[in-house]
Amino acid sequence: METEALAEALRSLAESLRFYQAMGVTDLPLGRDYLPGPEGALQRQEENLQGCPRCKLSRGRTTIVFGTGNPRAGLMCIGEAPGADEDVQGKPFVGRAGQLLTKMLQSVGFDRDRDCYITNIVKCRPPANRNPESDEIAACEPFLLAQLATIQPRVVLALGSFAAQALLRTKEPIGKLRGRVYPYHSMVLIPTFHPAFLLRNPGQEFRRLAWEDLKLARREYERLPSR
Repeated sequence: METEALAEALRSLAESLRFYQAMGVTDLPLGRDYLPGPEGALQRQEENLQGCPRCKLSRGRTTIVFGTGNPRAGLMCIGEAPGADEDVQGKPFVGRAGQLLTKMLQSVGFDRDRDCYITNIVKCRPPANRNPESDEIAACEPFLLAQLATIQPRVVLALGSFAAQALLRTKEPIGKLRGRVYPYHSMVLIPTFHPAFLLRNPGQEFRRLAWEDLKLARREYERLPSR
């Protein structure tokens, strides 16, 4: 157990250092808590992201929407970008789409707060909820990778075409991507429909397909060992 704890601490330290490097930090004073666990590492990442000017989205945002949930979650849900409600509250998926996401997760036995960590490809709201642009995605990528490396979920659930395409670096539409398991770093990634899409398209067919994706995520979650 001591060996595992040390390995986890060193892993968290390495990811924290990579995060600070991406932020342009060259000198980092060490204190007694320089080997943070996932909770401390995420807190530091969020603190250091405040005031971020790395892309043009910073000029129109109200709040940076970093992410919420269990820092040791086995499931990580990644959407596209914050919307209006998220921009005001500083938390991802808090509007109608967020309420539906909570129900979707519950339908296959996931508790949103206990089992999941939720974030987006970019951390600031794009104007008029447009899709994030390539330079904005690139600016936020180090922060998303730092979150992934810190949490080390078993399963990544990509919510919607944009998130799935950005993570998998493909142009394939969500209709072709969903229903399959993709290797993703040391994890697996499962694309599904964005809750906002399901709200706009309330027919049973899309909801049935989304439920199949969620059941697939649950099976992978149960199959893979916890970290």
